[in-house]
Amino acid sequence: MTRASPDLTSELAARIAAGGPIPIADYMAAANATYYAERDPLGAAGDFITAPEISQMFGELIGLCLADLWARSGAPADVAWVELGPGRGTLSHDALRAAGRAGLAPPVHLVETSPALRAAQARLLPGARWHEAAAGLPADRPLLVVANEFFDALPVRQLVREGAAWRERLVDWRDGRFVAVAGTAVAEKGLPEAEDGAILEANPAALAIVTELAGRIVARGGAMLMVDYGHDRTSIGDTLQAVSRHAHADPFAAPGTRDLTAHVDFAALAAAAAAAGARTHGPVEQGAFLTALGLAQRAAALARAAPARGDEIAAAYRRLADPAEMGRLFKVLAVSAPSWPQPAGF
Repeated sequence: MTRASPDLTSELAARIAAGGPIPIADYMAAANATYYAERDPLGAAGDFITAPEISQMFGELIGLCLADLWARSGAPADVAWVELGPGRGTLSHDALRAAGRAGLAPPVHLVETSPALRAAQARLLPGARWHEAAAGLPADRPLLVVANEFFDALPVRQLVREGAAWRERLVDWRDGRFVAVAGTAVAEKGLPEAEDGAILEANPAALAIVTELAGRIVARGGAMLMVDYGHDRTSIGDTLQAVSRHAHADPFAAPGTRDLTAHVDFAALAAAAAAAGARTHGPVEQGAFLTALGLAQRAAALARAAPARGDEIAAAYRRLADPAEMGRLFKVLAVSAPSWPQPAGF
């Protein structure tokens, strides 16, 4: 049963009172677990909208990209389709419809923990199999993996610079509200020099998932496409944010009622995949990626088929590809088996 924000607030406040401030990552993990438990956050009535919900073109081009890569890799018959954090299932539904026209009709595996979202996915993807974590995915076959706006919601670790030391950034409960505080100094090697007050982020959960799946792809074949907002090189800065009703909100208020995310460090993900032996491609900006796959041509075809929807299709095209919209902030990183060719779009 979904816990209301006051319940989670009380639980976290009691935990802090008993054991002291908790890491940012623990706070974010608890907040998002409650938020997603029995909630569909997508769409106009929700808190945010993702690319697959903006237009069918996004999922179709993802599906055709992976179908093309699969065909150029010998069309292995035992390949499985995987999506991490599939939302309502819209992306895989659109992608597999397009891929089916190219001869790719694989079994579908979804990594999803939310009962509410699993129910929505089941309506669009009958026959899908669900997994609580990436570790439960098949290990005996090639995988075609898609992760769209998945890694940004995984719990991020933060360090804050104080004087000559980096300290763990924690969450405390003071005067009836949650606040970020500096904890004990960390003695980890390789941390950069920075100004006082600077914040450095890392995402151990994301790195672990990429390492796990890259290892399977190296061993059995396949590829993974990761689409998210973030930066293409590791950088200093606090990117933790909350979204509620399509507007930015305080990430330290009402945990469990709003989506908490942080920018994805694509350089770190690529390094983890490469360390597992996989080939990496990109990251490239989402607008350039979709344009290379034929977004303009697909938009034109849809507009010819449905002239009354011309303005709607044009608006969706701009939202996905324009640098001022999603086109630049969102990046695409691909990982593939060493024996597989480079995916289209890179």
